[in-house]
Amino acid sequence: MFAIALIIVGLVGIVMPGLPGTILVFAGMCLAAWADGFSRVGMATIALLAVLAAASYAVELGAAAFGVKRVGASRRAMVGAAAGTLLGVFFGLPGVVIGPFAGAVIGELSARSDLAQAGRVGVAAWIGFLVGTVVKVGIAFIMLGIFLFALFVP
Repeated sequence: MFAIALIIVGLVGIVMPGLPGTILVFAGMCLAAWADGFSRVGMATIALLAVLAAASYAVELGAAAFGVKRVGASRRAMVGAAAGTLLGVFFGLPGVVIGPFAGAVIGELSARSDLAQAGRVGVAAWIGFLVGTVVKVGIAFIMLGIFLFALFVP
């Protein structure tokens, strides 16, 4: 039962700031597999789930940076978008929403003094962050599907 609770809290945590969503989902799946003695969900499945969990964090950090690259942003804006995404988590929902935008704008303004371009870069970072969140949710449900398949299909 605790494993199911971890998975549910993890799924909520993927879209809510302050909770390590994918890690909790993965931990719940590992706990459920362990409770079953790894008889249905084996180590190969756990390893695959671990790779997917790690990939979801790479997507989260890279999506905003990729978004700004698409609009011709400077390298500083890409670093700023990634840093804003990471730092935004510590400020709750407002930080998560504003972080990628602010980081990209600050990075772009430090490289170029073009406010209009910095605004475009900030919007692109924010859109990249949203796309990254959608992909992260998708990865979590793929993980859940793989886990349930291994658990219930002989």
